[in-house]
Amino acid sequence: MNPKPLVIILGATASGKTELALTLAQHHPSQLISVDSAQIYRHMDIGTAKPDRQTLQQHPHALIDLIEPEQTYSAAQFCRQAQQHIQQAHQHNRLPILVGGTMLYIHALLGGLDDLPPANPQIRAKIEAEIATIGLTAMHDKLAQYDPISAAKIAPTDRQRLIRLHELYQLTHTPPSQLFTQSPQPPNWHITAIGLYPERAVLHQRIKQRFHQMLKQGFIDEVAQLKARPNLSADHPSMRSVGYRQLWQYLEGQHSLNQAIELGIIATRQLAKRQITWMRNRLQIQLELPLIDPNQTNPLTHILNRLEFNK
Repeated sequence: MNPKPLVIILGATASGKTELALTLAQHHPSQLISVDSAQIYRHMDIGTAKPDRQTLQQHPHALIDLIEPEQTYSAAQFCRQAQQHIQQAHQHNRLPILVGGTMLYIHALLGGLDDLPPANPQIRAKIEAEIATIGLTAMHDKLAQYDPISAAKIAPTDRQRLIRLHELYQLTHTPPSQLFTQSPQPPNWHITAIGLYPERAVLHQRIKQRFHQMLKQGFIDEVAQLKARPNLSADHPSMRSVGYRQLWQYLEGQHSLNQAIELGIIATRQLAKRQITWMRNRLQIQLELPLIDPNQTNPLTHILNRLEFNK
């Protein structure tokens, strides 16, 4: 059976991924599939740069608005659902286009994760209680005792991943680093991938402009409405998204508005740096991923030429 086509558009936040995907969709009957760990949440529209309603009506995106902000979502869930949408697109002779910046999801989809056990609320509660008692640094040291490889890959302040690694160890009695060594093979796709990689100064300026545009669109009110939800706290994964955390802290009086804005922009730049590191290192090992500065080379032309070449 000949491999089915799949387009993957990656890039740092504010690099122009959505615009490129929408333009490509005008050239091919397509199915857009979001690769964004923040856009999965309902009621988080402005701060996640989610396409507006009119755009979503014209170009529906799969894997947007999946769950409430109080809920959790895993890379394994993404893989299952993304594969379903890719298969459906092929069945209807549409080109599946994965677009987003959550590089872990792509890493998992391409065979980078095993079928790991799901989250266990009871174990997580015990880990959270232990963190409250001894702190994150001590929990990181504890991880290093039984899995120095995993501990070396995360910062002591990376609460979410620290909890997950301890949880995996307690569930499997195996160092988490060993769980990632036997990876399943991804489906047989003919992948055309591209990573948008604008010059750093240009990207930083776009990040700053977009953050201020979000504020004009009502980002603070969006966070205030989320903060008013009785079961949502600042510790939920949804509220650790860049921008949301800083504005939540502003609303609690921890920062002035100007401080929160500056911290939000800095956090977004740091996110972009991590995304670029993912593309340049791990993902370029898994697939042919040219990194293109959209201000120097037309990325649409590059994709269309590759699609034509692969026919």
